[in-house]
Amino acid sequence: MDNLSQSFIAFSVQQQVLKFGEFKTKAGRLSLYFFNAGLFNDGMSLLKLGEFYAKSIQKSGFEFDMLFGPAYKGITLVASIAIALAKNGHNVPYAYNRKEVKDHGEGGVIVGAPLHGRVLIIDDVISAGTSVRESIDLIAQHGATPCAVAIALDRQEKGIGELSAVQEVETLHQLPVCAIANLSDLLEFVNNQPAMAQHLLNIQRYRQQYGVI
Repeated sequence: MDNLSQSFIAFSVQQQVLKFGEFKTKAGRLSLYFFNAGLFNDGMSLLKLGEFYAKSIQKSGFEFDMLFGPAYKGITLVASIAIALAKNGHNVPYAYNRKEVKDHGEGGVIVGAPLHGRVLIIDDVISAGTSVRESIDLIAQHGATPCAVAIALDRQEKGIGELSAVQEVETLHQLPVCAIANLSDLLEFVNNQPAMAQHLLNIQRYRQQYGVI
């Protein structure tokens, strides 16, 4: 059992960020669980979230020069992770983008540190991979190099084809991806929670239909 992954799932359930029921995904699928990182919406939960990401990133062994968080969810994520990494002795700059180009003041679409070197992209989940693709293009346009992606939860389900959305990013863009937890970890957690027994079979069936191991 991966204690980091299990602790993160328990924390997400406690914060009601990870919910069980019936939820329609961007792909039009009826998912039996839903993860919404936007509900880490107070100081303490965001502090702990950044620490979970930081531990996952350091565990991955990724080498990077700075962090990038795509607007809008990525803004709070990347800031919290930068703080957590700094507390662990790894102080790195971070940046995020605006949705609209600013034509006054400093202008441009990038806020924070100038994009440079090896850039680690931060996101919550990868569904269609749109946010990651846009981030890759933006980073390259500024002369920097996307080097990897860090996410909170890997749903381990099919993307456009037979590969998972994460595998598509890794294959199409040649970028490694690390996740704090994945669907296998979620199933393990639910299996060890008698009060959640009613959700186990439903999620297992969903995985059989859409899952990629």
